[in-house]
Amino acid sequence: MITFDKILPEIAKLLQEHDTLVQSLDWLLVNRDLYGKVRLILPEAVRLRLLPGDEANQSIRASFEKFITEIADRLKPHVHSPSSLILFETSKQDACRNAIVYKIPYFDNVWLVDRLANETNWTVIAPESQNIPRIVFFSIKGGVGRSTSLAAAAWSLAQAGKRVLLLDLDLESPGLSTALLPSAKQPAYGIIDWLVEDLVENESEIFEDMVAFSDLSHDGEILVVPAHGEKPGEYISKLGRVWMPKLRSDGVREAWTSRLRRLLEKLEARFKPDIVLIDSRSGIDDIASACIADIGAKLILLFALEGDQTWSGYRMLFEQWQRADVAKDIRDRLKIVAAMIPEIERVSYVQGLRERAYDIFSSTLYDDIAPTSIDKVGMPTDGSGKWIVGEIVEGFNFDEADEGAPHYPLEVNWHRSFTGLRTLQGRLATIDADQVQQIFGSLVEGIKDVFGDEGLS
Repeated sequence: MITFDKILPEIAKLLQEHDTLVQSLDWLLVNRDLYGKVRLILPEAVRLRLLPGDEANQSIRASFEKFITEIADRLKPHVHSPSSLILFETSKQDACRNAIVYKIPYFDNVWLVDRLANETNWTVIAPESQNIPRIVFFSIKGGVGRSTSLAAAAWSLAQAGKRVLLLDLDLESPGLSTALLPSAKQPAYGIIDWLVEDLVENESEIFEDMVAFSDLSHDGEILVVPAHGEKPGEYISKLGRVWMPKLRSDGVREAWTSRLRRLLEKLEARFKPDIVLIDSRSGIDDIASACIADIGAKLILLFALEGDQTWSGYRMLFEQWQRADVAKDIRDRLKIVAAMIPEIERVSYVQGLRERAYDIFSSTLYDDIAPTSIDKVGMPTDGSGKWIVGEIVEGFNFDEADEGAPHYPLEVNWHRSFTGLRTLQGRLATIDADQVQQIFGSLVEGIKDVFGDEGLS
């Protein structure tokens, strides 16, 4: 008897042991259902070759019978009985609908089809948005100062005259808007209201009343889109409907993540920000999946504390990308942030965190080649000051000390003036540029540098 984590390794062994049979198929799907039980899905044309009485196909039938018997025996209890282990479909696309799909290594014609109880999908990475740059603030664990750092970054960008759009997508633990807006300026509605109203074609009624301008705007503007409005109302009931797909009038089913992308595009078109900052839910859940993999972020800031909880979480996520062969689609958009660096022994703390980050990136996301040499710790020799992200001559790899590498952390220092605050609004109203530089300078400059001379410096 095997456990869930041994399903894929055992399937890989079985497939290689029956390589000739597997390679003879146009395609083969290993379907893992909601209970973790495996079936095989084959092209409908194969059914005819398995019908009894045809002498010409006797050999192929014998091979399949042996294959099925071994699968049923070696995958117990995570497998259906031999009599129901094989399904047939005329279309591979139809068989894969509403599931997570990725190739099984060593075979060009075999895919795992994973059925989950929710629509979380970390294995399909949306291409980077080519319009307004979107930056996601994410952490495996909460309580790392992620939202505070986002607010400080917005403050700094507004000081530089930029129009910044902030989205509070921590829907299950909202609070960014109440920290940045006084109660009198809270908008009537929020993201959760729009997602619910969109299900019944009523989203336009609230769209203009879900954005508020922060008093912290300075020379630029900070526009805040909260998770909920001034009066949350039946928040829990609405939250339970956020994840619903929408059945459009043309009969097309639109996933909730696609609806979220549509909202973001509408906000960008209406308010024309220079940059969008998104506060993601912490942890590996639906909201985080949408923020990181689904909305085309240009930069994903991964907040980290030095400790096993942080790194075990990021390793799980990176290994999923590695297994699904999508690491190359997202790794050049990642950047570690050393959060809440303690006041004492800061240098050694950051060095230890950097070493742990390098270990994980090099073993999961970087190519297995010698690190590329880049002048001026990640800067090109033309002196443009832009990070080289992913533009590697021989592959994607970096030296541990390369400041332009995804694993090399931006820094946010712990400061007692940001501890136990009731609102960030009050603290940021009294802060000055020197204090921001002292605490958040590395993070803010990192955000500016990644966009080079495109107007964010």
